Amino acid sequence: MTLTLPVILEWTALFLIAAGILLAAIRLFLGPTTPDRVVAADTLGVITTGGLALLASVFDNPVYLDVALVYGTLAFVGTVAMARAIEGNRK
Repeated sequence: MTLTLPVILEWTALFLIAAGILLAAIRLFLGPTTPDRVVAADTLGVITTGGLALLASVFDNPVYLDVALVYGTLAFVGTVAMARAIEGNRK
């Protein structure tokens, strides 16, 4: 494997995604409040969607983009549902 610019960029993106997952997981488990945990779960969903797009680029397979689109939509709906549930408990 030769180190060309696309390979270096893919490895850099993989490292940044892994770092984002680690930081969001820490916030998810240690978050002092429930809204912090909801935001961390949403962040993990966004990072996962980006990771799936990266997989589509690495494997040169556009099917991963379809999966990323569906996953991102479901993650958004889940985040909205969690936010509404939290908001309902405050009233």
